[in-house]
Amino acid sequence: MRVMLNNIEGKSQYDRSVHPNYQSSACGPTTMHVILRSFNIDKNINDLYKQLGTTKIGLFKWRLIKRLRHMLGSHFTINSCSLAEALAQLNRGNPVALKFDQYFRFQWRSKKKPLFKYHWVPLIGYERKDGELYFIIHDNGGQGRSSQIRTFRYEDQKHVLSFVKVEKK
Repeated sequence: MRVMLNNIEGKSQYDRSVHPNYQSSACGPTTMHVILRSFNIDKNINDLYKQLGTTKIGLFKWRLIKRLRHMLGSHFTINSCSLAEALAQLNRGNPVALKFDQYFRFQWRSKKKPLFKYHWVPLIGYERKDGELYFIIHDNGGQGRSSQIRTFRYEDQKHVLSFVKVEKK
């Protein structure tokens, strides 16, 4: 079984439109820019960087939820969610904000190397193959590189992952 949201267009946090001082820590605002566009809300990444309270070390999940709730108002539900809820959101056609966090989940001594140490990405799909769950993400690009669609095995990364759903009421 495969679910993939094909109407989601990725964006690089290193795009020329993103202020150079923000680029290295703009993964959270870039992820929200991509997700909000799926709801036909076009917010500039630089504005989101400020409005969401992003810092040089990134965007904390609790702050993202609080500030996004304030920004979008009562027409949206913004919450931390479980794996099952994240998959349900994808089945409904909603991308999910996926956070890799080796540091604040106290996984710096884990034997499993995370795909990213501290990074937000849009989760745009999943696939079940041979009894295994795989995630499909936009990786938010790199210096001189556009965002790319990547796939990874959930089991290898679950120790550093958390989810935030953005759902229109």
